[in-house]
Amino acid sequence: MDSKAMTINGIFEDMLMSANIFENREVLRSSYTPDYLPHRDEQVKGLATILVSALRGETPSNILIYGKTGTGKTAVAKHVGKELERTGELHGVPCVVVYINCEVVDTQYRLLASLARHFDKEIPMTGWPTDQVYTELKNALDSDKRIAIIILDEVDKLITKGDDVLYNLTRINSDLKKAKVSLIGVTNDLKFTEFLDPRVKSSLGEEEIIFPPYDANQIRDILRQRANTAFKPGALEEMVIPLCAAYAAQEHGDARRALDLLRVSGELAERVKAPRVQETHVKHAQEKIEIDRIAEAVRTLPSQSKLILLSAVLLGHNGNSSITTGEAYNIYKQMCRIIGIEVLTQRRVTDLISELDMLGILNATIVSKGRYGRTKEISLSVPTDSTSKVLFEDYRLKPLEDYRPPNQTKLYA
Repeated sequence: MDSKAMTINGIFEDMLMSANIFENREVLRSSYTPDYLPHRDEQVKGLATILVSALRGETPSNILIYGKTGTGKTAVAKHVGKELERTGELHGVPCVVVYINCEVVDTQYRLLASLARHFDKEIPMTGWPTDQVYTELKNALDSDKRIAIIILDEVDKLITKGDDVLYNLTRINSDLKKAKVSLIGVTNDLKFTEFLDPRVKSSLGEEEIIFPPYDANQIRDILRQRANTAFKPGALEEMVIPLCAAYAAQEHGDARRALDLLRVSGELAERVKAPRVQETHVKHAQEKIEIDRIAEAVRTLPSQSKLILLSAVLLGHNGNSSITTGEAYNIYKQMCRIIGIEVLTQRRVTDLISELDMLGILNATIVSKGRYGRTKEISLSVPTDSTSKVLFEDYRLKPLEDYRPPNQTKLYA
């Protein structure tokens, strides 16, 4: 066996021999539900006050939980749900809590089928009439005397295809004889109920709980609590947690972002075999997460928005710090013709530019040109090279890799 093969064979052993600064990194993932949630006592108590009626054999009110991303909504709902099941077992009151993420289970059929499967009904992934799946779920629920609490996380994703399923679920109790059902909708869209049928709105939002964003000090407490379990003693330099908290506080008090930042900082330190996590690792982690976030946002854009962004990238790459929408539109039209897709009107393109501005990918500002009127100028808010690489991952844009706008140098020299 040659020395190269020996090196490859021993690669993981070498890594295992180096110091591991983590005790349990899973504690820093958003899927982890801790036993105690700092600065959420009021929300925990509020939710428990509503759900306690289940332990008396009554149907709790349906609840809507609002709050921005990373404010502890899901963690509180899961935490209180787990405690409800435990207390129900002690008192001989069967309480079942079911958690569904509506971003994953995003259709009426899938939701009803997932719920029915939870209660031991075999439902195919597709193929049955929705009414039949609903009947199977109803029969499965009613096969025993119990109270089912259904947590619908990111419930706003469900109504993009209509609110029929919510209408049915909010009225399911009238079809049940033994079981009782209560819904908890969790959303970070404060305007979510505006799109609901008024009957669904009144029955789903019988009670509402608001989760305010965390401030930097509160995020610091959350990070300290998790770090005690996640890292080995002495693995963090003094300023690591305050820096992670400060970055996350800028992101509207997003504790999930702070936990990701702390975990990635630890992983970067681990990769370079550093004995402790330092401020420099946090700064690198912040850059890495930001690049990953931008890449994901760009990757999921519709083709038309990608073309508009590419026109700004092409113009920006050639030293144009500010680009007029007219300039971008001319390049956009040429690229549409090259790859054979529909050319949108300039008004529609301007709307898409505003959407890219809202996503933080472009910066669009209205500038006065005196007697020539006003125009919108755009500039990139993201790195040119990494953004163009993500754009060219899309096979439809591939033919534009060698495209050179008139009077412009090629994107890649």
